[in-house]
Amino acid sequence: MNTRYWTDHFRRNARHRPEPDWQAPIHLQGPAMRKLVRSLQQFQLGDGGGPAYLIAWNHRRRLAADPAFKDLVDLWFTEEKEHSRLLGDALKRFGAPEIRSHWSFGLFCGVRKLAGVDFELQALLLTEIVSHVYYKMLRRHIDDEAVRGLCALIIRDEAGHIAFHRARLAAEAGRAGDRRGRFGEAMFRLRGLAAGTVLWVNHRAALRAAGATDGEFYRGIWSGMDGFLRGLRADRARARVGGGVKTCEELVAECA
Repeated sequence: MNTRYWTDHFRRNARHRPEPDWQAPIHLQGPAMRKLVRSLQQFQLGDGGGPAYLIAWNHRRRLAADPAFKDLVDLWFTEEKEHSRLLGDALKRFGAPEIRSHWSFGLFCGVRKLAGVDFELQALLLTEIVSHVYYKMLRRHIDDEAVRGLCALIIRDEAGHIAFHRARLAAEAGRAGDRRGRFGEAMFRLRGLAAGTVLWVNHRAALRAAGATDGEFYRGIWSGMDGFLRGLRADRARARVGGGVKTCEELVAECA
């Protein structure tokens, strides 16, 4: 994994962030606004209102073994905290408070702590893929200029996070060999559908009120997982024959 590519990517991303127009007229009202606010509150908690870092019981050992990877993890979570800041500003725009806890987030954090850092990294990757679909649907359907601007920024960032994980997994497979094959891919999809269903349970009301559909959401997460796995497969095949490593710009474009 070319850590210089990814360090440059995250630092460049931090410098080019057009702020959403928080003063734009608000057209949402009534139940649609209340449902959107509840959805944004949960995402704000998940992106930075909570621990906003790796929390698995063995994460310190993993990071200590690879200082360059730790630096990238720091940059990744700094960007997640920026998402929390954006979502917090959106809540202020609608006159709504931030929340401090939610059952699904508490459960997610508990599993991450107990299951170990490798499981946690995969769970966070799947969350990135599912959230990427959520924000795309929100931008497509929501009638609010500031929220659409927020979504555009986060969609761009999430594509980078997904690409970062793809580069990480391709490099790890190159070092250790990939023994999981199709079974591992099937488990990845199953966990992704489970993660997507939890998100849909919590956020369906907001997206449905804006005009989204169940089928649109599940097609989106299946397509996201499928694209990720196909790209990872190609990266690993290229590595086996000594092919060149794709730049982070190329990977981000493929994951967008």
